[in-house]
Amino acid sequence: MSHASNGPKTRRRRNKYRKLVKGFWGRIKNYRQARERVFRSWKYAWFHRRRRKRDFRSLWITRISAAVRLHGMTYSQFIHAMTQAKVELNRKSLAEIAVRDPKGFAQIVAAVKK
Repeated sequence: MSHASNGPKTRRRRNKYRKLVKGFWGRIKNYRQARERVFRSWKYAWFHRRRRKRDFRSLWITRISAAVRLHGMTYSQFIHAMTQAKVELNRKSLAEIAVRDPKGFAQIVAAVKK
C-alpha cells in the first residue's frame, strides 16, 4: 500500500519559507537553506532590535558632546553640571535641541554653568 505524501501541506510550508527569503542573496531555492536563512535572519533581527537602542544612545551622546564643546565644556562636565542643577532632560531631547535649536541649547548650557 502506498503512503500519503502530504503534498499540499508540505508545499505550503516550503513556499512559506521561500516567500520569507525573497530578496535574499545566495542559493535559497533549496528549502533547507531557505529555512536556515530565515531562522538566522530572525535571530539577527532580535539582536539588532536591542542593538539599535545602544546605537541611538551613542549617537545622542556624540551630538551633545559636539554641541557642548562649542561652549567650552566636555560632555561629562555638562552631564555632571546638569545633575547638580537638577535639570531633567534626557539625552534624546538634548540631542534634538542641540541639532535643531542651537540658541536654545546655548541657554541650557548657560543655565547649567551657573
